[in-house]
Amino acid sequence: MSAHDVDEFLTGVREPQRGALERLRATILEIIPDAEQVISYRMPAFRVEGVTVAGFNAFRDHLSYFPFSGSVLAAVASELEGYTMTKSALHFTVERPLPSTLVRTLIEVRRAQSRAS
Repeated sequence: MSAHDVDEFLTGVREPQRGALERLRATILEIIPDAEQVISYRMPAFRVEGVTVAGFNAFRDHLSYFPFSGSVLAAVASELEGYTMTKSALHFTVERPLPSTLVRTLIEVRRAQSRAS
């Protein structure tokens, strides 16, 4: 699996969601340019040093960011006000995308957790 697989996944997402996910992908790659792009659990994901640290997907009513850890969102809960979430997914919309500073924080927390384990 590769960036090509992620490209193919995104072609199946309707606009304007596709554009929002493409922008999120670009943000993630700015933060971790050496990330391996893969499909994991049927969604685009990003691996660093063999650890999946971020992913995203589109759903009918929202988009989701996945930190691939059940404790990342809880660790930064104070920064997630106004977003809905589950234990493992942060929901956002085209109209309210995730700020790059928040994406950076989510990735940094996930990477710190993976180094500690």
